[in-house]
Amino acid sequence: MERRLVPVKLDSYKPLREIVFESMREAIIQGVLRPGERLMEIQLAEEMGVSRTPVREAIRKLELEGFVVMIPRKGAYVAGVSLKDMADVFEIRAALEGLAAGLAAERITDEELELMERVLLFDESLEPDLEQIVASDTDFHALVYKSSRNERLVQILGNLREHFQRFRSTSLAVPGRVKVAIEEHRTIVEALGRHDVAEAQELATQHIVTAENVLFEALRTQGGVNQDSE
Repeated sequence: MERRLVPVKLDSYKPLREIVFESMREAIIQGVLRPGERLMEIQLAEEMGVSRTPVREAIRKLELEGFVVMIPRKGAYVAGVSLKDMADVFEIRAALEGLAAGLAAERITDEELELMERVLLFDESLEPDLEQIVASDTDFHALVYKSSRNERLVQILGNLREHFQRFRSTSLAVPGRVKVAIEEHRTIVEALGRHDVAEAQELATQHIVTAENVLFEALRTQGGVNQDSE
């Protein structure tokens, strides 16, 4: 059997079922477990070095979060994604990112602005390492969320982020997108530094709309999503 998942590492602070769930979710996000692939409990348990019980529990939780679909008399499969699904999520994200940036423009500290500047400088110096670029992009947005000082908003965006991560690599892998994204980040930071609420909100919203357009075009080209609108 070809091993794709790695054995889980026990964490004294987390129950085994949570570790297995997070490992499987990450495998779906990273494309190790691909859309439409059947999830075989025995195989997954063997790959991760655990019993079937935490795997079964993880599959149920993944279904609740939309990463897995259960097909009667057939089993569990990694959920596919339609253009309509993605459009709905990005519509929500654009609104929430704009809200977060607007609040951050009112509440951001000098220390947080300096940290964002350091992230931008780091991004500009990155080698073409997609994994590192994706991680840094995620960190930048997390800084904006935190600067909003709205914990519930941070939580909501954090929950949605798991779905965004599934496609972030595809968007940032498009030639030229990383450079443009960094410039978009810089204009957002400049607006935050001026405490310009309206501009920060508009720029953050447009940043997500642009990312959505780039992603959709890449996925259409690759055939990575369903074209169904239903």
